[in-house]
Amino acid sequence: MLAPVPTGWFWLLAAAVTVVHAAAMARWIPLRRFRYVYPCVIVACGAGAVLYGRSDGYTLPSMLAMYAFSIAGLTIGLFPTRRLFTAWAREMNNGVTRERYDVPPAHIVFCVGSVVVMALAAFALTR
Repeated sequence: MLAPVPTGWFWLLAAAVTVVHAAAMARWIPLRRFRYVYPCVIVACGAGAVLYGRSDGYTLPSMLAMYAFSIAGLTIGLFPTRRLFTAWAREMNNGVTRERYDVPPAHIVFCVGSVVVMALAAFALTR
């Protein structure tokens, strides 16, 4: 379905989703260092995934769609955990460290499920 769309639109989609995701994470985890490092890490991981997919024979538009949809799924999947992230970040700013940061299992299942569903949607739309 998305196959005839020019590649430039996929680049725009990937950039827009990256900006939205990085902004959401910066709001949910208000740590200065995180705000600067996380976007670089997510872009580097996305570039690595696109390069790996290209070396495996997938087209550039399909890999960009996979990246964009997966990051959108990650943003949706992390939404229920945002309050925990904010509370833990505030504790870290106050110097409190924990042994474990327990995330409810339902949040993990929701996050993994939303990423998988979005990745499958990208795969289906680009084939």
